[in-house]
Amino acid sequence: MGKRYSPAGRRISINKQCFRLWRQHGDKGFSVQAPGGGRTGRESYIMKIVVLAGGISTERDVSLSSGGMIYQALKKNGHQVILLDVYLGIEGDTDGIFTWEQDWSALACAVGEKAPDPEAVKALRKDGGKGFFGPGVLKICQEADCVFLALHGANGEDGRIQACFELLGISYTGADFVGSCLAMDKGIAKDIFRACQIPTPQGIRLRKGEAEQAKVPFPCIVKASCGGSSIGVCIARDEEAYRQAREEAFRYGDEVIVEQYIQGREFSVGVLDGKALPVIEMAPKEGFYDYKNKYQSGTTVETCPAEIPAEKAVEMQEISERVFRALRLKSYARMDFVMSGEGEVFCLEANTLPGMTPTSLLPQEAAAAGMDFGQLCEAILELAKGTDDQDGMGVGEGQQV
Repeated sequence: MGKRYSPAGRRISINKQCFRLWRQHGDKGFSVQAPGGGRTGRESYIMKIVVLAGGISTERDVSLSSGGMIYQALKKNGHQVILLDVYLGIEGDTDGIFTWEQDWSALACAVGEKAPDPEAVKALRKDGGKGFFGPGVLKICQEADCVFLALHGANGEDGRIQACFELLGISYTGADFVGSCLAMDKGIAKDIFRACQIPTPQGIRLRKGEAEQAKVPFPCIVKASCGGSSIGVCIARDEEAYRQAREEAFRYGDEVIVEQYIQGREFSVGVLDGKALPVIEMAPKEGFYDYKNKYQSGTTVETCPAEIPAEKAVEMQEISERVFRALRLKSYARMDFVMSGEGEVFCLEANTLPGMTPTSLLPQEAAAAGMDFGQLCEAILELAKGTDDQDGMGVGEGQQV
């Protein structure tokens, strides 16, 4: 995938041993510490890294919050890092940008209760928004040793940027363009789930302007086919609510998903290098796990490892690893679940670039497995490096769902 890393300067020591031990022992618990409390592991290099965030999706604020956290962690680890808005870019001369004495964290922002307005962001571009990439973005990314993708939602997670970077030889983190595309389209992902006998709620796909060929009994969930952070997701309990829910979901695309509503507990499972992390439970104090409850501190009680029977945790972890393979994912991802009152587990969707905000789930799961935030970021970079030698692996090529 893209170009390989090239040394960018003096050597530093980062905690790759932690990642290797986690791969060996999973979430059974371990600790790694160098004499004097420093980091351990084999020698690596300072890298020139672009943390790419922002964009014009409804998850822009989430992306900028994730990007700020990643930027701070990688900077603390000794890398030459810049935080860059993929849509707004940087005007003017960017020569030597990785050596600029500048704190890029000012670009990061907190996540509000409501999603941002993409049109307001587009108005900030001096060129009127011709093209998706802002000024200087591709040039800077090509100069980097790796681009750490902190993008969420449309364009960032649907495979478009990944395909562009592949063609330009830019190394990046996360799933490639194939896995990103398959996971982002919930309709396609659901078809793959069912083909691979992965338990998921029953439902239908609706195209704008087309008549419904089947009906999902109430209560049901209506959501945009391509989107995240629970934006455009509604629970419909009657015909009027169903009509309004469809109108809301169609605001975000020409296809929506309607599926059975499973009353139960909500969980998530991260997967790192094909291996599941500990299960986390999300218990909103009000309503379901929507945009507000995901990103506003204090609105949701999150427990990791989840307090559930061991066999249920193992079941969700095994399903998560199967989803990871079925969707041809790479590096890392996060799968969302609901467990009914009867204990039946359903996989809802896969997230190829999980949030890395202060309230995000993946960092909490990694911490439960013995990896702090900085170590998690380094592990993701290491996996991006290793992907160069593993392109093409997928179902039907030595793997079994």
